[in-house]
Amino acid sequence: MRMQKKSYVLIILIGLLSMALVACASEPNDVDESGEGNSDEQAAQGGDLIIAKQSDAVSLDPAASNDTPSSDVQRNIFETLVTQDENMENQPLLAESWEQIDDTTWEFKLREGVTFHDGSEFNAEVVKANIDRTLDPEVGSPRAIMYNMITEVEVIDDYTVHFETAYPFAPLPAHLAHPGGVMISKEQIEEDYAAMEDGENPGTVISANPQGTGPFVYDEWQAGQYVRLLKNEDYWGDPALLDSVTFKVVAEDLTRIAELETGDADITNPLSPSDVSQIEAADGLSVQRQESSALSYLGFNMAKEPFDDERVRQAISMAVDKGQIIDGIYDGIGTPAKGPIAPNVFGYSEDVAGLDYNVEAAKELLAEAGFEDGFTTTIWTNDDRQRIDTATNIQAQLSEIGIDAEVEILEWGAMLEQTANGEHDMFVFGWTTVTGDADNGLYPLLHSDNLGNAGNRTFTEDTELDELLDQARQTVDPNERLELYRQVQEILVEIAPMVYIHHQEYLMGVNEDVRGLTQMPTQLLNLKDVYMEQ
Repeated sequence: MRMQKKSYVLIILIGLLSMALVACASEPNDVDESGEGNSDEQAAQGGDLIIAKQSDAVSLDPAASNDTPSSDVQRNIFETLVTQDENMENQPLLAESWEQIDDTTWEFKLREGVTFHDGSEFNAEVVKANIDRTLDPEVGSPRAIMYNMITEVEVIDDYTVHFETAYPFAPLPAHLAHPGGVMISKEQIEEDYAAMEDGENPGTVISANPQGTGPFVYDEWQAGQYVRLLKNEDYWGDPALLDSVTFKVVAEDLTRIAELETGDADITNPLSPSDVSQIEAADGLSVQRQESSALSYLGFNMAKEPFDDERVRQAISMAVDKGQIIDGIYDGIGTPAKGPIAPNVFGYSEDVAGLDYNVEAAKELLAEAGFEDGFTTTIWTNDDRQRIDTATNIQAQLSEIGIDAEVEILEWGAMLEQTANGEHDMFVFGWTTVTGDADNGLYPLLHSDNLGNAGNRTFTEDTELDELLDQARQTVDPNERLELYRQVQEILVEIAPMVYIHHQEYLMGVNEDVRGLTQMPTQLLNLKDVYMEQ
């Protein structure tokens, strides 16, 4: 569900001022991330929100993780210079304004009067320390790829910074809205570096007690069980309405639903499409839906035989009927994917046609590649019911062209680590274009600079593809960028590094007492203006 922004033309007349204020206060959901728009009625509400999540956070250090379960927690503790609304449009947050002052220089004016949870001040030196840390090879952040075009962060004064880039880079504000661009206390960054000198891993100090500027403060993390956050009473803007938020790890879909029905959880996230009717039939519960910028896919490890052969990858792509998966597993919810970019992302091309489902043609391609009798392989997935069902469905479909694929289920953390190390054959996975720009949906996922942990788990290495991706992120003209991304998507159909399955619709089961909840097309939740009706 998307909230549409309202624009008001206020006539500055003394006699109408009080009426205007009352009208604003009567709309409790008309809010933005700065907190403006909170009414007195909402502020009086609180509550302890429990979100039943499928997977635990990997780390609470934003530089040490690149996954949605971690980002969901982090975005409530930390804040970025730029944020994005439900339409993926850039909005001010810790930066009040920004402008591109020449081809390779951006100037950001920072918000004054902001303090971190540890009491330290947010300023230009903090911004420099955070970007420098993310780009530090010793830290080894998987999110460095979001900012590797930045050559220098120059402190102009306490509340002005310049970002110098190696080339013109139009999506920079959107990249600074990415969860990897959050601001951590400079004092804690220095503590973490000191711990590294004593032999600790990067992020150990930060993940143990994260210090941000966000509307919630860290309270406790019981690994594998829950992360609990408390309301930040000293927040720089209008404070959060909830007293606490608990991200409770409940791996099983049916158990999450049971907890929602019994009141042990207020939100189940995600909700399986096959369980929608059960939630809709239950008293006091509802289903919340959100179109996504995400892709679900079957990836190939192109560094391994036989997936280093384009014909094998194309054959498998043509042997998978996506309609079976979308209709049978997702109950028809979602959009079939022709490539990695969703229709609501800048750079998507309607002109690109994917590989059609054609079992006979797939058999012919396998025979050409020397696998007329097929081969034996594995499909990895994590413990997500839809991904397991997808892997099982693909297993059955591939048997029709002689491929014997064993499905192996891994815990989420192990799945991330082992696919980053290239230990897999094929894997069912997902990727979300967090910035709403094709650069984020293609460059980390498919550029050869980003093999493994940085995002390219298919180990795609293609010189022409790299050149186009580099050119597209360095081009300012939006029409030229669109054409470059069209060419990229044409190449991706040809080299087939993955089977592009679908762009999903995010589903959550929600208790009717939860008010003010919205979800981004990136799957992340907006919790600052949520409250429990009591």
